[in-house]
Amino acid sequence: MEALPIPTDTYKLGFIGAGKMAESIARGIVRSGVLPPNRISTFHRDPSRRQAFESFGVHLLSENDDVVEESDVVIFSVKPQVVKDVVSQLRPLLSRKKLLVSIAAGVKLKDLQEWAGHNRFIRVMPNTPSAVGAAASVLSLGGGATEQDGDLIAKVFGSIGKTWKADEKYFDAVTGLSGSGPAYIYLAIEALADGGVAAGLPRELALGLASQTVLGAASMACHTGKHPGQLKDDVASPGGTTIAGVHELEKGGFRGILMNAVLAAASRSREFSRS
Repeated sequence: MEALPIPTDTYKLGFIGAGKMAESIARGIVRSGVLPPNRISTFHRDPSRRQAFESFGVHLLSENDDVVEESDVVIFSVKPQVVKDVVSQLRPLLSRKKLLVSIAAGVKLKDLQEWAGHNRFIRVMPNTPSAVGAAASVLSLGGGATEQDGDLIAKVFGSIGKTWKADEKYFDAVTGLSGSGPAYIYLAIEALADGGVAAGLPRELALGLASQTVLGAASMACHTGKHPGQLKDDVASPGGTTIAGVHELEKGGFRGILMNAVLAAASRSREFSRS
């Protein structure tokens, strides 16, 4: 049976799991105008979590069952270790009329589809900068999800950053790069700021300069279309300060260390997805 199209002008969206990531996504959706808050619902027993969603107009319902029944698109935003139980419990309500989405790290589409009883599922890997509207999210479509379904979910997650579509076989590598990558950059910002302090800057100024420098460099890489190697060359004049610093980074194996960090995180992600 062919899946019925989701009505893009009137569909309702529900979150199963009302944690920080779900809140970030919901806020982005409302802020960008993708959906009004009265077409979004969730459930949580904790009054503080309920208040967080109610503060920008999202409906808080009495049970997860109500969220599923109310919604055309259901996003499972629960922890990976409980997603099987949650999807299995809700299975009687998860008809193929509903588009299902999971952001649970390491949980494969084949398992999600088995627990739900159908394959109209999309797996999404966002990352924590979703909280400030700067997420990198990768989507992989299950066998029953249509291209229109994928476009709809790309628009939803596009409200909190940039999106890409990719085969699920790349998701462990995605986890190692964009999933874990923010932590590597935070370490770099901290180290740059420490370097500034060591060179005589006040701590607050050093941290502000380090953070803005990373933001600006990332923006240049995203928006100029230039290869990062070319951007580096544009800064490094012959015999100057920058090339002296780059030389020290190369002596320390800077690029190899970052590559190894991505590989190590991707390897651990594969271990989790096999367990």
